[in-house]
Amino acid sequence: MDQTRAPGTLNPDALTSDDLAHAAPTSVEEFRGRLADVLDDLPRRLRQCADYIAANTDRIAVSTVAELAAGADVPPSALMRFCQILGFSGFSEMQRLFREAYTPGWPDYTTRLKNLKEGGAGSPSALLAEFIEAGRLSLEALAKSADEAALGHCVGVLAAAQTVHIVGFRRAFPVSSYLAYVFEKMSVPAMLHDGVGKLDHRFALRPGDAMLAITFAPYSEETIALAQDAKARGLPIVALTDRMTSPLVRFSDAILTVPEVDFGAFRSLSATIAMAIALAVAVGSARGG
Repeated sequence: MDQTRAPGTLNPDALTSDDLAHAAPTSVEEFRGRLADVLDDLPRRLRQCADYIAANTDRIAVSTVAELAAGADVPPSALMRFCQILGFSGFSEMQRLFREAYTPGWPDYTTRLKNLKEGGAGSPSALLAEFIEAGRLSLEALAKSADEAALGHCVGVLAAAQTVHIVGFRRAFPVSSYLAYVFEKMSVPAMLHDGVGKLDHRFALRPGDAMLAITFAPYSEETIALAQDAKARGLPIVALTDRMTSPLVRFSDAILTVPEVDFGAFRSLSATIAMAIALAVAVGSARGG
């Protein structure tokens, strides 16, 4: 047996129904609290599960038991036992919690418009007023939550790069294209990866460059894949995203999070554009552009 345990730690094979009687966590925050409560008493293999899960919570929603167990270097049975110790009936219940938390499930545009009309907010002037209010709230939230140290770190990484590679698809594309425009005006060597013709221009990634990756929930798989490839090539990654649970965070070197208030499931880019222009101008100034 390789379940080496310190005195007083849990024996996973001797757990009774009373040990597992507590209700399953109902939120990610409660999950983290439960994990912290049991962490010190876990035997080695279950501690490996806990350490890996804590560092890779974004993978729970999209991975199988076998994949997570392999990442933690434990057998699948150990991961199943770990789920039970936290109060879940099994892995499926734990995965459901994270899928519900990290998959916003935004409705399609037809549904969004229908909901707006049914709510009596469909007139042009009413829509304008609501989106102005959403933008105002987003900017106020950014003013309160902006991390000066994080912004400075991001500027330092990008200013030191020979070329800044900008990637942001879908909702983030207006931000990435605007950044490319501002960098060009400030004489900052930059390349926009726009995916036109299904081309991602990975060949252009060179040592000494950096990548600025932009994505928001529901996160762009294309952006994440390109950022991962750049990281594998040794490039530093700067993430511009919506929260610290974004899949970009786990392999980024510098991170900026931007809150955005939505109206009728349509989200503005007011705060994100404000952050983007501040970032671009600061990088240009740091390079002496």
